[in-house]
Amino acid sequence: MYQNKLSYSRVVLMLFLTHISMLVIVFIRGSITSAGAFLKLAGAVIGLDVGYLLLTLAYEQMTYTLDFMLLALLNISLIFQSCFGSIGLSVKHLISCVMCLAACEAGFLLTRNHEWIRKQKGWIYALIVLLFILIIFFTDNQKKWITFGSFSIQPSEFIKPCYILVCAASIVELHEKIKILFFWVSKDTLILSGVTIMIFALQWWCHDLGSLPTFAAIFVCALFCRLCYPKAKISKRLIAIMCIAGIGILSAAWSFAPEYVQKRLHVDIWADRYGDGYQQCEALIGIAKGGWLGVGAGNGALCHIFAHESDIVFATICEEWGLLFALLTVMLILIMLMTVLMNPPKSYYHATMTAGVTAAFLAQMGLNIFGSCALIPFTGVTLPFLSQGGSSMITCGFLVGMLKAGQSPLFRHKAPPKKTAKKVTT
Repeated sequence: MYQNKLSYSRVVLMLFLTHISMLVIVFIRGSITSAGAFLKLAGAVIGLDVGYLLLTLAYEQMTYTLDFMLLALLNISLIFQSCFGSIGLSVKHLISCVMCLAACEAGFLLTRNHEWIRKQKGWIYALIVLLFILIIFFTDNQKKWITFGSFSIQPSEFIKPCYILVCAASIVELHEKIKILFFWVSKDTLILSGVTIMIFALQWWCHDLGSLPTFAAIFVCALFCRLCYPKAKISKRLIAIMCIAGIGILSAAWSFAPEYVQKRLHVDIWADRYGDGYQQCEALIGIAKGGWLGVGAGNGALCHIFAHESDIVFATICEEWGLLFALLTVMLILIMLMTVLMNPPKSYYHATMTAGVTAAFLAQMGLNIFGSCALIPFTGVTLPFLSQGGSSMITCGFLVGMLKAGQSPLFRHKAPPKKTAKKVTT
């Protein structure tokens, strides 16, 4: 017991030292024009640390590893976002961080009971349909946002956790099959396939093809988990047909992609530096300008580029904080995803759920970082936890809660039968 408390204290100390060290770097190398603005930022960072750590003492759970790592990431993100261009507390991003922490706890409590989630599949499908309706009828198909004053919501972000949940919750029903033509398939597979087609069609219609790889990664993970499920008994013929169909769909999508997609796939960013390649060119210049240690918080020039705080945030961090600090932050995210290996999932539902969440995070990180570095076409996908955006932060928090649920699942054990006294016959 003493060792656990000592370990907890050391982790808390490391958490505080990490954020205090970053604030010291801002104080020494940053372009501070107002002492009050810096003190507000420092107070918000330390206050969020203390407040959340005190809150964790009010309830017990099996592990706090993800909680600490998420808090570390969010305050690092808050310091980044508050220093782009000028040093001052980003209240909007602070609110997003608090909402992310709340979403994490909600995701943990709602998804750890696999039996309860299986009973709620109908409601999850209904929520996906509702999000479809909001996107189609209440958003501009180019912007994909619903605006409320100074805040805006992107409904498509909330489809990701719902899609992962229905993929995980329908695994058990694989052995309940019906025969259609020459194949034995489950009803849940048919419904889920229809939802998958609808999601891909919606992203295509919204011209949001940058998000398609994320959903594709979730789909591939769910498909592999279904193929490996012991009771699935999927025929080799069906697997071969699915592979051929997948290759055909990818080839068709590559050949018949819209003109703006083809332009991004084949654009020479330096030849079109002030056109379609403008953001990537400026991002590369910013990364080169920052070098390993950066130019200092608030001293960067990328703050004048559109979407510097979201779509090319990796390049903005590299410019002001240096490539070394940016890579260390990305490594922290990867380590957080790898912590699920410390406590292997105790059920196939939790394994499928954590695999889908990890795939979604890795796909988004790859798209944002490689797009900022011009290694792949620019997609406009946010970088988890580091990009500014309320919808993205809430979704990321909920997904981390799902990872935590995979580490701390809830099982209801049946009470042992009562022993009855045997009658003695004479």
